Amino acid sequence: MNEKKVTYVTLLADQSIHPKYEAALKQVEKDFRKHHPMYIDGRKVLAGEGEFEDRSPIDPKIILGYFQKGTALYARKAIAAANEAFEDWSERPWADRARVIRKAAELMEEKRYYLAALITYEVGKNRYEAIAEASEAIDMLLYYADLMDQNNGYVKPMQPGAPGERTKSVLRPYGVWAVISPFNFPLALAGGMATGALITGNTVVFKPTSEAPFSGLMLYEILTTAGVPPAAFNYVTGPGGEFGEEFARNTDVAGIAFTGSKDVGMKLYRGFVNNQPYPKPFIAEMGSKNPAVITSKADLEKAAEGVVRGAFGYGGQKCSATSRVYVDRGIKNDFLKLLKTKVEQLKVGDPRDKDVFIGPVVNERALKSYQRYLELARKDGGKVLAGGGVLQEKPLPKGYYVKPVVVTGLPSNHKLFKEELFVPFVVVDEFKELDEALEKANKTEFGLTAGIFSQDPKEMEYFFNNIEFGVTYANRKGGATTGAWPGAQSFGGWKGSGVTGKGVGGPYYLLEFMHEQAQTIVEDS
Repeated sequence: MNEKKVTYVTLLADQSIHPKYEAALKQVEKDFRKHHPMYIDGRKVLAGEGEFEDRSPIDPKIILGYFQKGTALYARKAIAAANEAFEDWSERPWADRARVIRKAAELMEEKRYYLAALITYEVGKNRYEAIAEASEAIDMLLYYADLMDQNNGYVKPMQPGAPGERTKSVLRPYGVWAVISPFNFPLALAGGMATGALITGNTVVFKPTSEAPFSGLMLYEILTTAGVPPAAFNYVTGPGGEFGEEFARNTDVAGIAFTGSKDVGMKLYRGFVNNQPYPKPFIAEMGSKNPAVITSKADLEKAAEGVVRGAFGYGGQKCSATSRVYVDRGIKNDFLKLLKTKVEQLKVGDPRDKDVFIGPVVNERALKSYQRYLELARKDGGKVLAGGGVLQEKPLPKGYYVKPVVVTGLPSNHKLFKEELFVPFVVVDEFKELDEALEKANKTEFGLTAGIFSQDPKEMEYFFNNIEFGVTYANRKGGATTGAWPGAQSFGGWKGSGVTGKGVGGPYYLLEFMHEQAQTIVEDS
């Protein structure tokens, strides 16, 4: 592959990506409006409760497919199948499992543009963000396979505790994992969680979000085609509440991996703790309220670009999105002028179009939330510096299109500075001293990503030492708080943003899917 990789930060590539992507759009369209089963124990399963429609946010008239309205009954069947498959899959040599995951990455590479086109249709990402996600998923699988190699399958010789002893530490899988994925990264995050469980020898019941069941189905087909036993990776669809309750109380579930909102994550976490007979692992990434700090020593052009990319990439529908900005009072006006200009240059529209930066928000509920936040900002004295409003005029399709919003003038304790919004909406505040900015930035229940713009090494060091966030950046023009990549930035939050303190795509992530066993053999003397 000679073309330049598309990532969330660079969004650069040679022109050859465009005909490939556009051809993939047509290919994907041929697969629309089909009826899809669940897959449990390798068998096609239809729900007696019927089907739901997977509609595109680009235009709700576009039906991508029909998927099963599964219930707790099917969750139980899938858990039982995964439990039965655990012995065989876990006992395979770790190198065999790593080879299977590398094969899956190879298959993803072959379908990269098809997967990107599907992501565009299913969740509304522009072509660059969609191709970047497909590329991230591939790199995630390869990175985890490399980690298994580098750590010898997590088997480590130890020193003998006494004469005649031969000892080693072995990390072993837990059992059945429930994997629950979100809409905003339907391939990369789903693939990262599922692969983390599978490559370490666990089996999986995979429940994708109902906003993106098609991308989840593609993940299922790729992994099982690559060699994951179908019973070891089960695919179920339907309302999240019922599945979540079953996962939480079913004692055959050994662990849960979840990405989504803090409210849903905490409900699931409490249910899991209260219903299981003993403590079990729970991995969760649960969103954030991410700050960017702009000091008087910042490159303002770089800072404005970084905030725009971080706040409005994929319409702010990222848990890493820049959602609040703290700018030094002395340079505030200059920064805001640059920010306003850049925001007004952003093109909102059909994400299939080459020059569109912001596509639709994911559904009508998100659109109504956007309208409510905008109304609240105006009611409470906020000034809309740029953007604002729903786009319905032609030639846009009849989807969920809104203008990106920058709001100033709200008090720093306003709810729009506190709540995760998940729409293209950023609020701006000022500060006098850097410690004041960090105090404001840290005054939140979240702690996922944060960024600073400063050319002063001492300010950068002070920021890194005092910010209470798990993923931190300095002077990132490609996205003030966004763009983590497997093997480069471990993606994990502090406080209400995460549970384990170990990041996705980082060197310690796979450890979360295994527990340690010390093995000692006493040799004959």
